Amino acid sequence: MQNIDFELRGEFITLDSLLKATGLAESGGRARMMVTEGKIEVDGQQELRKTAKIRPGQTVALHGVRIHVKADPSLE
Repeated sequence: MQNIDFELRGEFITLDSLLKATGLAESGGRARMMVTEGKIEVDGQQELRKTAKIRPGQTVALHGVRIHVKADPSLE
């Protein structure tokens, strides 16, 4: 399984924006479609909300890829 560490530059990022920012979706439309199709898990649970707020400490998984969302150290 591929692991990606994503450094968050704020309080949260929406799920569709995270998929696009990590390059796992080539567009926002494709990211929203992936969520709608039920292909995304957040902290081990299927997530169907396209604009779910993803915060530091959460893990997003899909297609053998796991994204670990971390806080930007300069904001702490």
